Amino acid sequence: MKTFQGYRLISPDDLHWRPSNLMKIPNADFLGRTGSENMGARLWRLPPRSANTLHKHIRAEEFYFVLEGVGRIRVGDETLTVPKHGAVHVGPNLLRQVFNDTEAEVLWLIIGAPEELEFLQGSKSQMDLSLIYPVEPTQLPKELFGVEWPPK
Repeated sequence: MKTFQGYRLISPDDLHWRPSNLMKIPNADFLGRTGSENMGARLWRLPPRSANTLHKHIRAEEFYFVLEGVGRIRVGDETLTVPKHGAVHVGPNLLRQVFNDTEAEVLWLIIGAPEELEFLQGSKSQMDLSLIYPVEPTQLPKELFGVEWPPK
């Protein structure tokens, strides 16, 4: 694993917002442009009545920080409410899912380390996705019962 040397200023104009693959949640990768192999950082804009994937990690810890709105996250069997400027730190082997059961958008900054090398561009190993998604990743939490997400 190489260590990033020096510094890189990232302005809002540098960010590219795209919908996530499975759940279509808008996100912008902060560190993908730096080439860091040690950590990842993304902004996630959760629209009203939406959810990200239910997942876990092999090695990575994640730090979830709410920038705007009131965040909701399920970790294992618990559902947590995270106020604006509050945070949750989650270890690698716990299932977790950020969701929004309100009518207002919620903006999260999610930082993970160490980076799961299998997901880096150019990885030579084939990732076993069942290690990250041991259960159906698009299932919604009970708080979103009756909601159809991602949108068709």
